[in-house]
Amino acid sequence: MDSDPQNPTLSTSQTTPSSALTQTENLTPLEQDVLDEYARLLGNLNNLSAMLADLSSNPSAEILDALRGLERKTSLVFTLLKASVYSIVLQQQIGEEEMGGSVGP
Repeated sequence: MDSDPQNPTLSTSQTTPSSALTQTENLTPLEQDVLDEYARLLGNLNNLSAMLADLSSNPSAEILDALRGLERKTSLVFTLLKASVYSIVLQQQIGEEEMGGSVGP
């Protein structure tokens, strides 16, 4: 097994052919199916690990562009939210001043 610190892979000792496992260990069909599923899961996890390592080391231009667009939209929403809150606070202050002015003697 290769020990690459940048791209660790899981042990592949379970990926021996099913006939070899059945012959050497006399497994029941259910046990063999479970081991086959674990072997398939191991392969999928290794593939996922390799893909994630590649994406993290070389982010694609599409992902970066999408993140930039999301950042712009988020800042616009934040600015609009601040303006809305400011408007509400200002309206409340104006309303309080008008109520205070009309109640006087």
